[in-house]
Amino acid sequence: LQVDLWQPSSPLHIAVGTVTDVRVPQDTSPSLLPFLQRANIPYTVLIPDLQKAVEKQTGLRSHRSRRSLSEYNYEVYHSLEEVVLFLCLQIQDWMHHLNQTHSHLVQMFSVGKSYEGRPLFVLKLGTRSWPHKKAVWMDCGIHAREWIGPAFCQWFVKEALQTYQTDPAMRKMLTQLYFYVMPVFNVDGYHFSWTNDRFWRKTRSKDRRFQCHGVDANRNWKVKWCAEGASFHPCDDTYCGPFPESEPEVKAVAHFLRRHRKQIRAYLSFHAYAQMLLYPYSYKYATIPNFSCVESAASDAVTALHSAYGVRYRYGPASSTLYVSSGSSMDWAYRSGIPYAFAFELRDTGHFGFLLPEPLIQPTCTETMLAVTNITLHLLRSCH
Repeated sequence: LQVDLWQPSSPLHIAVGTVTDVRVPQDTSPSLLPFLQRANIPYTVLIPDLQKAVEKQTGLRSHRSRRSLSEYNYEVYHSLEEVVLFLCLQIQDWMHHLNQTHSHLVQMFSVGKSYEGRPLFVLKLGTRSWPHKKAVWMDCGIHAREWIGPAFCQWFVKEALQTYQTDPAMRKMLTQLYFYVMPVFNVDGYHFSWTNDRFWRKTRSKDRRFQCHGVDANRNWKVKWCAEGASFHPCDDTYCGPFPESEPEVKAVAHFLRRHRKQIRAYLSFHAYAQMLLYPYSYKYATIPNFSCVESAASDAVTALHSAYGVRYRYGPASSTLYVSSGSSMDWAYRSGIPYAFAFELRDTGHFGFLLPEPLIQPTCTETMLAVTNITLHLLRSCH
């Protein structure tokens, strides 16, 4: 039976006692459900008609009026660039707008180009108080279908700019640090998830030998590349690519992080879904040297997040908290000398999965903001 694994991302991680979320074609469910019953595998139908749910989420777009950028709505999902049928404003327009209107705190630049030739834009936030400030890197949307990630990166930028004058914590963060924010890492895949396949995960590079597109951009980094939790097969969702940094998006970001490794003290990557805050290692069961420092930062961040709406996040090393996966950006960042490396798995735990409804953007981003602020202040305050 051909199913699309939502959680975990690879069949290798399916084991006794674990919960698995799968997307099933309509014509497969009549044979799958009796099979599960015969095998004594309990199941719950979370979304009975996924197509209807997708249309409900994207169908709203065509009724929205095209507002000015000064009224940019952070509580809806935005496409990367102009998409026929969708009239809401795009992420790239928004980035250009902020670059022009908040030039004292925002600087927009590109770290390279994607496989399909799109610019890989990053926003640099912070006061230009002194040249050699420490920095935090944040990226969202490594996996195309995880739309809440880019929504959070935009929310973070909005909060930083809106509260800089009034919130002492934000003022301290933007004065003492730079934030490099990449709202959409996997630009080609994200665009494809708006135009062709809402549940596309990978990049859009082409494999000459197979008719399959894309590489898992979070298995393509040069750290224990293509070992456990990654696949050598180009058609798999966790395909590691033909070689490390084969994807121009990964290569460009890795190059930037290598060049600024002395400056960047924290790496934060935002994914969905599972409600977890993960830290290294992902590729092996082992304790990192600065474990107590990172563990206390994670614990405090999860407590802060919980204080907003009572949402519980699990936290811990990625390998034991989620599953073992090799070639991840978080492990690479840590191994490259960035002492605080975290991956967030945002809401929810499977009820909506990748189709987190737009009314949940605001609470998700509000609580995540508390966690990110907490980690950042921890970084400024204590151990490395």
